[in-house]
Amino acid sequence: MAAAASYSIQPTSRIGNQPHPKSLADVSLNSRSLSFTSQFQTFSLKSLCGATRQLHLQGASALVRAEMSSDAVQVDVSLSPRVNSVKPSKTVAITDQATALVQAGVPVIRLAAGEPDFDTPTPIAEAGIKAIREGFTRYTPNAGTLELRAAICHKLKEENGISYTPDQILVSNGAKQSILQAVLAVCSPGDEVIIPAPFWVSYPEMARLADANPVILPTTISENFLIDPKVLESSLTEKSRLLILCSPSNPTGSVYPRKLLEQIAEIVAKHPRLLVMSDEIYEHIIYAPATHTSFASLPGMWDRTLTVNGFSKAFAMTGWRLGYLAGPKHFVSACGKIQSQSTSGASSISQKAAVAALGLGYAGGEAVADMVKAFRERRDVLVKSFGELDRVKISEPQGAFYLFLDFSLYYGLEVDGFGVINGSEALCRYLLDKAQVALVPGDAFGDDTCIRISYAESLTTLQAAVERIKGALIALKPAVAV
Repeated sequence: MAAAASYSIQPTSRIGNQPHPKSLADVSLNSRSLSFTSQFQTFSLKSLCGATRQLHLQGASALVRAEMSSDAVQVDVSLSPRVNSVKPSKTVAITDQATALVQAGVPVIRLAAGEPDFDTPTPIAEAGIKAIREGFTRYTPNAGTLELRAAICHKLKEENGISYTPDQILVSNGAKQSILQAVLAVCSPGDEVIIPAPFWVSYPEMARLADANPVILPTTISENFLIDPKVLESSLTEKSRLLILCSPSNPTGSVYPRKLLEQIAEIVAKHPRLLVMSDEIYEHIIYAPATHTSFASLPGMWDRTLTVNGFSKAFAMTGWRLGYLAGPKHFVSACGKIQSQSTSGASSISQKAAVAALGLGYAGGEAVADMVKAFRERRDVLVKSFGELDRVKISEPQGAFYLFLDFSLYYGLEVDGFGVINGSEALCRYLLDKAQVALVPGDAFGDDTCIRISYAESLTTLQAAVERIKGALIALKPAVAV
């Protein structure tokens, strides 16, 4: 084995801070967006035994020998330090592990994935079928069809109070791609990405892919996992480039009230380099009296906000893979440049289906309202059921379809044949083994005190899962000192 190599990453070029014609916001792009020459690499990760065991990649350069005919050839199998800095997604790993167990005949209840259990509404599906039958199966423009981008502009104006033109919209293969491209486009090496915790697992890793530094701001369950403006203000520096907000939140289900967002906007306005990415993928899955506010609609925030949304969650279109980014043309064009050199445009069939989805009516019409009603009923049942456990702390979600429950009072307990529960990962592993319920540990979201439970399953399935979990928790007892 060769000795570990050291690496340094230098940007190839920069441009200075340039004021936007409408504001003092820094609209500079990183060198990656200005001169896009690198190619995306793909790599595969195998889950190890156990639903929540994490695979760690090592950054050392390695040489291996391969026999080719009669000659020994040395092959350098080292990976990019950028890739080595990224952790694989625990939600994906656990979901894959649970699926493998089910396929092997183990009756696991899967509550790890954030995927609605509803079918795509019929009018949407029929629009996709019609697109295939009518031959709408060729490449579309990189940014998306004009028809869909115009429909998105109409939706954002009518539902969110923010005005865009089609050239300020970029349609991508899922909201996840939109977020990654936005981070790559605006962040330079050494920049800071401000991320309130608990956070969606991919935010910090996307920052690292951009050679930026994730700065995690903790929140508390007693404050419904909402960021404290004072903590935000004290954490900002001249390196702060992007603040990521997700409301309704994955994993907590918390919704930022307008008043709190206005306080955050006042702080953002004091920092010319600071942009905001508002992840609004769960906006329609919200429970009254909570209401959704788009950050870009606040005074002075349009120029510095990148709004991300999509069709996966509210319209039960996860497999259609379609999301979009809305923002000032300068930033959206840069994201489009990245997309043109990676995936190009999204599926033509999915885009036709998305037009139909936006045509269902305000906030998705009756089809989405029925799904939200079911999600709320499930939430209420789970909150009541887990509220019966003395050791569980609950912040009742106001949106999305997740419970983020504090199980930390069970830490330090043990069970015969398993050992001591020393954190969220151990508890999830125990519940998978004992109760055969797949959940996601809170440490994946930046809060080890909690566990995320997705209630995007039928009420009958959820009730069975709760009974299994309760039965497993009863078996825990105080650890015996050695």
